[in-house]
Amino acid sequence: MTYILEGDTGDWEVVIGLEVHAQIISNSKLFSGSATSFGAEPNTHVSLVDAAMPGMLPVINEHCIEQAVRTGLGLKAEINLVSVFDRKNYFYADLPQGYQISQLYHPIVGEGTVILDLDDGSTREVGIERLHMEQDAGKSMHDQDPKRSFIDLNRSGTGLMEIVSRPDLKSPEDVGAYLRKLRSILRYLGTCDGNMDEGSMRCDVNVSVRKVGEIELRNRAEVKNVNSVRFAMQAVEIEARRQIDVYEDGGDVIQETRLFDSVNGETRPMRSKEHAHDYRYFPDPDLLPLELTQEYVDNIKATLPELPDERKARYMGAFGLSAYDAGVLVAERDTAQYYEEVAAGHDPKLAANWVISNLFAVLKEKGVGISESPVSAKSLSKLLDLLKDDTISGRIAKDVFEIMVAEGKEAEAIVEEKGLKQITDTGAIETAVDEVIANSPEQVEQYKSGNEKIAGWFVGQVMKATGGKANPPMVNQMLKDKLK
Repeated sequence: MTYILEGDTGDWEVVIGLEVHAQIISNSKLFSGSATSFGAEPNTHVSLVDAAMPGMLPVINEHCIEQAVRTGLGLKAEINLVSVFDRKNYFYADLPQGYQISQLYHPIVGEGTVILDLDDGSTREVGIERLHMEQDAGKSMHDQDPKRSFIDLNRSGTGLMEIVSRPDLKSPEDVGAYLRKLRSILRYLGTCDGNMDEGSMRCDVNVSVRKVGEIELRNRAEVKNVNSVRFAMQAVEIEARRQIDVYEDGGDVIQETRLFDSVNGETRPMRSKEHAHDYRYFPDPDLLPLELTQEYVDNIKATLPELPDERKARYMGAFGLSAYDAGVLVAERDTAQYYEEVAAGHDPKLAANWVISNLFAVLKEKGVGISESPVSAKSLSKLLDLLKDDTISGRIAKDVFEIMVAEGKEAEAIVEEKGLKQITDTGAIETAVDEVIANSPEQVEQYKSGNEKIAGWFVGQVMKATGGKANPPMVNQMLKDKLK
């Protein structure tokens, strides 16, 4: 669906590109042995290299290189066997070197693709322009003292992957789908945990607008360091509206960096957008060009897990799930693993319904992820076993599931304890059916007069009489025979 914004002078469309900064999962930093764990006391994970003490030289972390290559392969991207680290020179208090080691001209990963899973079940490709590695800066804290800013260098030197998309995104919904899919891929690969609330995944949102029908791109604004999917989507809409207002008031949008204020629902200027020459990029003299062999890349490729797109295709093909259901189940690796354990030995569609409808409702209500589910995959699978062998009916299964959630008991114990086993004895069901028919002469006449829909009412009465424990197919068949 095309995202069009109406203005006083006509219709406008939005052009969006994202620069995602993903913190590499690694025990130590990109160029030093300092720890990278989150939540430590300020300035406790800082080596002499991170603090830029005189004479300290960077030593590259091979695991970070492997993680970047792994990510590039997961994005179906070209791996550049030769890449170069550059110095990006600028001054800021939380950047003790006075420069950031990054990759501008020769990144480690080239062009790739991310496939968006859209709400209507369709898919669309978004191009990846590059993935380059760089070290993170420290953190400035402005809320510790009324007159001073404090600096925490724990994050300084942590390895980042900057993943730059092409301007292929056209709406806030595209942005949400892209960030969720990229985060899913990174988590499957184990290269970034994607925890935006902890700052381990952040994005810069590049937004421009143009009249519908225009081909040329107009000036863009970059909204910096957005730390949630929801905020990124909001920033697109707010910034696009701002730019349209500027143009329609006769002004021009200047290329600049802006800050998103989620409280006031606005973007504010930070600084004019710099060009590459403003940073005086040059190859870092302390680091040799990074040279990889094709064998090294191939060995990493051989260890890749089944990724979301491949798993989704398998669920749709082998399991017969819809595109929507398959997409929901593969979005998080933990969810997919949970589902596969539940589905083993059962109807895959039935298992999918239980996970998506019943379990997800409970998780949402409790505000927890699937790793904290009150019902384990093994326990839910055992509940489906009782359905499969006709020990309980579908309606009783829902009641049992609620008790499992509330009390943490196993399905079999609940069924035994509460006497919920399904009635499959023909004589007992026939007795209940005969009583319902005998007590419902008016409804019997309606059925005989051609109102076959009332058969559902009879089924309900029989189920009520048996406490919901009668086998529904047997009830349906017996009523059908007797009413005729």
